[in-house]
Amino acid sequence: MEVILLSDVEKLGLRGDVVDVARGYARNFLLPRKLAETATPARVAEVRRHDEQRARQEARTVEQARLIASSLESAELRFDVKAGPTGALFGSVTATDVADELWRTQKVRVDRRKIDLPEPIKRVGRYAIPIDLFHEVRVEVRALVVPEGGDLPPEEDAAAQEDAEPDDAGQEQPGGAAAADEIAYGGLPPGADETDP
Repeated sequence: MEVILLSDVEKLGLRGDVVDVARGYARNFLLPRKLAETATPARVAEVRRHDEQRARQEARTVEQARLIASSLESAELRFDVKAGPTGALFGSVTATDVADELWRTQKVRVDRRKIDLPEPIKRVGRYAIPIDLFHEVRVEVRALVVPEGGDLPPEEDAAAQEDAEPDDAGQEQPGGAAAADEIAYGGLPPGADETDP
C-alpha cells in the first residue's frame, strides 16, 4: 500500500516521501497517528508539483549558491527540544527539521535530501551540518540542539567535562581483580581460600 508521509518516520522516510508499506502497518500505525495519508493519484501529483516549486526556488547557479553559502556560514540554527537529564532527546532532529528551520530563520530553501545528516540527531549539543547547495558548493551550518527552557554550557566547559569523564573500559575495579572474579563467579575465585587476605 502506498502512503504519503506527513512527518519524518525513522527508517521509513522523510516528510513528503511516497513509500510502499504493508497494509496493516499503514492502517494500524501510520494512519491513526497521522504520520501518513493514503497516496491517491491526485495527492501524489500535488506533492510532485510542490517539490518542483521548491526546486525552482533553490539556487540555480554556482554564483547564487556561493552567495547563499556565505550567508549560511555565519548562521546558527537553534533547536529547543525536549530532553532527558542525560541529554538524550525525546524524539530527534532530522534533515526536514533543518530545512524547515533554514527557511524560517534565513529564508533559504534547501531540499532536505541535500542536507548530509545520515542519522537524526538524538542528543543535545553543538553540531556542524554539511549542506550541498549546488554542484561543488558545500557549506557547514552550525546548529545548537538545546533542552527546552535550558541552555548549553560554553564550549570550553563542555570540552573540559568530556575530558574529565573517566573511561570505564580498562579501569581497575575497586577491590582489585579478586573482587572482580568474586563478583563474576558469585563467590570466591577457584582455588582461593576464605582465610586468604
